[in-house]
Amino acid sequence: MDGFGGMTSKYLNVTIERGSDAESVQQAFEVPAYENQTVLDVVSWVQQNADPTLSYRFACRVGMCGSCAMMVNGVPRWTCRTHISKVLEGNSVTIGPLRNLPVIKDLVVDMDPFFDKWIAAEGMHHSGLTREDSIVPVDEENAARVAANAGIECINCAVCYAACDTVAGNPEYLGPAALLRAWTLLNDVKDEGRDTILNAVSANGGCHSCHSMGSCTAYCPNELDPMSAIAGLKRETAKSFFKRVP
Repeated sequence: MDGFGGMTSKYLNVTIERGSDAESVQQAFEVPAYENQTVLDVVSWVQQNADPTLSYRFACRVGMCGSCAMMVNGVPRWTCRTHISKVLEGNSVTIGPLRNLPVIKDLVVDMDPFFDKWIAAEGMHHSGLTREDSIVPVDEENAARVAANAGIECINCAVCYAACDTVAGNPEYLGPAALLRAWTLLNDVKDEGRDTILNAVSANGGCHSCHSMGSCTAYCPNELDPMSAIAGLKRETAKSFFKRVP
């Protein structure tokens, strides 16, 4: 039957990776096909109608929170913004937990390692000002401010982290999102932690571990460019190093 955005059957063959890192299996489900159906709709149908023990995360359903990110046919995606008709292979789809993060259960991953690296990259505001100090004016036309603005729409969904082969091969690597945040703060006139940030991102597992393959930028659902931000960190850390060389 046609008429469901190119789907040719009333049902979809859905395979979901179940279990945890210790033990995982693939479980098949037959899910009714509907017009304008998202991958998250498919997962929700399975949990609500076929197996209530299926664990997964979601919140906003409109691409604002990033909590519904999963691997869809091996590609990290926001499942709430991915129409099933766009990702079907034949009439089938395989859905799994995000790559490069520990699996708690089924489609739920442990985000702690991701945020631990965000902190290790000094991804928090550094300020020496008090309530009595004047607010630093921001020039929106300044090149550094433009660079900072380019990364502020990151919502920490970890899609770039799951897409990154460097993370897969080097557990110490801070990852694209953490380094993008560091780049944003490095270019923020209100942040006073320049040396602290540069030291953090130039250490083992920092920006120089990046192989510049570009998966982070290619798969970012918000169309951000972590690869260029990491390249910027490489330049700034190199400049900082040579300034210290006697």
